This record gives sequence, C-alpha cells and structure tokens, in this order.
Amino acid sequence: MSNLIAIVGRPNVGKSTLFNRLTGSREAIVDETAGVTRDRHYGHCEWNGRKFSVVDTGGYVEGSEDVFEEEIRRQVKIALQEASMLMFVVDAMEGITPLDEEVADLVRRSKKKTILVVNKVDNAMRQDLIGEFYALGIGDPFAVSGVNGGGTGELLDEVVNNLGPDEPEEELNIPKIAVVGRPNAGKSSILNALLGEDKHIVTDIAGTTRDAINTHFKGFGLDVMLVDTAGLRKKSKVHEDLEFYSVMRTIRAIEECDIILLVVDAQEGFESQDMNIVGLAQNNNKGIVLVVNKWDLIEKDTKTVKKFEEEIREKMRPFNDVPIIFTSAITKQRILKGFETAVEVYNNRKKRIPTAKLNEVLQPIIENQPPPPMKATYVKIKYVTMLPTKTPVFAFFVNHPQYVKDSYKRFLENKIRENFNFTGVPIAIVFRKK
Repeated sequence: MSNLIAIVGRPNVGKSTLFNRLTGSREAIVDETAGVTRDRHYGHCEWNGRKFSVVDTGGYVEGSEDVFEEEIRRQVKIALQEASMLMFVVDAMEGITPLDEEVADLVRRSKKKTILVVNKVDNAMRQDLIGEFYALGIGDPFAVSGVNGGGTGELLDEVVNNLGPDEPEEELNIPKIAVVGRPNAGKSSILNALLGEDKHIVTDIAGTTRDAINTHFKGFGLDVMLVDTAGLRKKSKVHEDLEFYSVMRTIRAIEECDIILLVVDAQEGFESQDMNIVGLAQNNNKGIVLVVNKWDLIEKDTKTVKKFEEEIREKMRPFNDVPIIFTSAITKQRILKGFETAVEVYNNRKKRIPTAKLNEVLQPIIENQPPPPMKATYVKIKYVTMLPTKTPVFAFFVNHPQYVKDSYKRFLENKIRENFNFTGVPIAIVFRKK
C-alpha cells in the first residue's frame, strides 16, 4: 500500500508552490490571490529510494468569506482521516494566525503524524522567524522555501523516516477492481446490483496502514477483489459531499487496484472530472473500463449509443482504446458485463507478446513507414521487445533514439493496438540506443 501525504494549511501560505517543488512539476496554479487553487493536485514523489504520493488540499476550499474557514476545517478533518501523514504549512512572514492555531489544534488532537513546515524562509535573514512556531505544539518546525527549494532535502528526509513500511503485495492472483467516479454517478448502486443478488463475499481483507477494506467477491463466474470503494466502507463521519473527500478516496482506490471501472452519469455525460480520473489511472498504469450508468433514463434511437460513444472517445484522445459499457443499476442491465470486461482488460494488461512475433508484425510496418529523418540523419529502428515489467512496456532499439518524434511514437502505439489486443490498457513506448 502506498503512503499518501496531504499538504494542509490556510490559504496563501504556499502549499501549491511546495507541492510543485516536491513533485517536480508545475501542475498547480500558483497565484498571490488567496484560494486560487481550484483543481485537484496529486503527484508522486521519490526520495532516497522511497516513493509516496502527495495531495495539495488547497484546491478544495471554496465559498464566500463566511464559509471559507469552515471549509478549511472540514478539509483538514478529512485529510486527518484519509492521509497517512500530514504536512502542515505556515507562513514565516505572517507568523501564527488564529486560523493556524485552529488547524494546529485539530492536528494535535489527532493521532496522525504531522510535519510542521514553515514556508517562505527564502534567505538566511528569515531563519530567526521560525522560533515562534514552536508555540503551535506540533514539534520541531522545518524551515523551507517552496520558491527556491531551500530546506526541502531535510524535509523529505523527515518524511521518508516516518513513512510506513512498503507492504508486500497480496499474492492473490485475481483482478483488483476499483469502482470510481464522480459523486452520484451510481457507484454504490452498481456495487449493490452486483453484490445484492447473493453476497458471495469470501473475505474482507483490511490493510494495516490505511484501513482500506478489499472485498474478495466470488459469484456469477467472477473471482475478483473489489478495492476500497464507496459502497464497501463504513460511512464516514465527515460529510460525503465534499469534493476533496471523494478525490482522496479515488486516489487511494486507483493506487490499490489493477483496473478501474469508471462510472459515468449518462444524464451528465463525460465531463472534465471524469477525464481527470482517466488521467490518474493512466499515470498509474491501471486498466480502464468506462461504465455509462443510468442509461435507462436516456431517450434513445438507433444512433444514440454510437453518438454517445464517439463523443466520449473524442474527449479521451489520444488514449481512447477503452471499452464503454452502457448500464442501468436500477434494471441491472449489463452490470455483470461491466465486471466481465474489467477481467478481460486485466488479462490484456498482463499479456506478453514474444519478441519474434512482435518483430514479425511490426518490422514490415516500420520499413514501409520509417521514422522521418532529423537533421539529415536517418533514424533506423533495429528491433522491438517487451520489457519484463508488470504492465506493457515496449522498447524499440534505435540508432538515434533522441530523434524519434512524439507523433511517430503515437503511430507505433496505434499499430501495436491494431495488431495486438491491449484494449483498456495504457501502454508505454521507450526508445533505446542500439
């Protein structure tokens, strides 16, 4: 199980800047306006050989001035429940504010490991400002500069020293499926439709680090693990309607599973939040099946399915080789088909193509349409093989790998998909010097 670290704190202390620094990305929008962060920020971090995930909570605080602080409190409570560790960020220049004290109080009363991060210590002159933060009672403050990276090495050392152990993966050789999607898309209804007939639940396996419950389900020809999903866990004391809450649950479920079953509301269509979940699954190399739920509520003619499917695939480009199943949790129409398709995608994800077969199929295609020359240099692909990885990675051995363009990489991926069934599975292509 992976470690999930939430960055918490009041607005404008530099959470997004710190997130960008830790994940080595520029994904979060950084702006001087308090509360500017609105989108989900989630990334991976690696330090001294240990990997963990980071979520920046700033984006989940919304509303007018009078509800602003209440949202922050709720968010910290969710982070306390869902994350394995917290980074509590304060501002060296502004000192301790009443809202900092409230967050500190929540954090102290929890049993959650919290690292106090004093941000904006951008030069030696500001080192003297960190002393007052001992008064928050969180422990030794770590002085950092999200802007120039000062102090982040020591901070990451502290994080890694407090990570839970990397647990060995469960050796149950069955698909782990997570049912995910936006609130009210019908995740729980779909699970209940599957489980409600006859609960062939073999075991509830509780993970020690994050209290995730994986349910081993056997029935209707299926033998699968259902991972940490909405309908299988005790209702939280925290309000379920907060977007941040569903995001943290989704992140955890995706990291735990092999395949996601993404439930889309037919009435609302495939929206940017659904695309974010697809992106998350892709980044984590998970298989994907789309289930369009509430299909019974849509007025249909002979072209409705085709039109709906084309719209989704267009939005998903370039990775749109994904099964789309139209279901209704109410009538139980094609619910089983969704899970059966997830098992097919699981098998696609494990598939390995022998090197001889790969070259037999792909070499004539490459010879017929070779990579375009760069700087008067001809790029020649010698051969291709699949690497011995858990998920499909194709290594093409080339005389000048640096000259292969992204457009040609996409061409190769399309040809692999046309000739070998990797539907629902993100595949990686790497070029190596031969």
